[in-house]
Amino acid sequence: MQPEAFTLLMTVYGGDRAEHVRAAFRSAVDEQTLRPDQVVLVQDGPVPPELAACLRELVTGSAVEVSFVHLERNRGLGPALDAGLQAARHDIVARMDADDVAMPHRFQTQVPLVRAGADLVGAGLLEFSADISDIVGQRIPPSDPNDIASYSRLHDPFNHPTVVYRRSAVVAAGGYGDLPLMEDYWLFVRMIANGARVVNVAEPLVYYRVGDGAYERRGGRDLLRSELRLQRQMLHEGFISQPQYWRNVLVRGGYRLVPTMIRKPFYRRVVAPYGARRNRSRDREDARRATATRQQGYVPRHARPATGAADGHESLPGRDPARPRHEG
Repeated sequence: MQPEAFTLLMTVYGGDRAEHVRAAFRSAVDEQTLRPDQVVLVQDGPVPPELAACLRELVTGSAVEVSFVHLERNRGLGPALDAGLQAARHDIVARMDADDVAMPHRFQTQVPLVRAGADLVGAGLLEFSADISDIVGQRIPPSDPNDIASYSRLHDPFNHPTVVYRRSAVVAAGGYGDLPLMEDYWLFVRMIANGARVVNVAEPLVYYRVGDGAYERRGGRDLLRSELRLQRQMLHEGFISQPQYWRNVLVRGGYRLVPTMIRKPFYRRVVAPYGARRNRSRDREDARRATATRQQGYVPRHARPATGAADGHESLPGRDPARPRHEG
């Protein structure tokens, strides 16, 4: 039996640069050890002539089938991604931003986890400036499903440019919708609340471009308005409590309003490395439990924790083998 196929989903808009789009596309298609079976390329509104020529080149020259979706007007990232999902022929969908660079083994690492039963798989990323040799930071997400669920009540637990998911699980949660600048966080919250099986690979698998203005864009009144709207939605849906709502408004809202010179070091020192700290704490706890188990002596086979699924697939953290997975 052939392994389950998957689709790569990219969106492009008028503000993207042709050379960045070309590098992103090639890193996620031509240079992958596991190539996608389909690429959905969404043009979100009008683009400059140079970028239009680049898109034509990518569509006609790709070794993988490309489905091109042209939206006449710029509708924003959430609606553009929802349009792209409609054109996806496969239930497994991998996201890729138009100015990032995927590591060659990215899909070889993540896609098998979705095939094995996960609904949403994220990964770590490395932030770069001029080129991928100029690493300026990293974001390591929490990898334990319990940590992911807990963390999601205050922060987005996934690096959106790294995710691979089941389209059926995204659709079951209502899709991206139109919550500018917060559409991915809102989607992931609804997926978690909907019972999706979520996993993060702590290993960085994507180079994430942070050019001039990256930290300025994490603040400002527009983002604050979206932030407050997100928090109201999370409270209304019962995903957070009233005290958590006010905590988030103060912490996350305040973060949007502080000067960039404060926001940047706070993000680098507190937010981005949270997952790495939590993962190390989990590893220490697991090591302590393993030592305690060895000291207790022999454990009968039937009493040992499962180390893999009966079908031979890689086991997933927090996976319940009896729970049916979403099917496309």
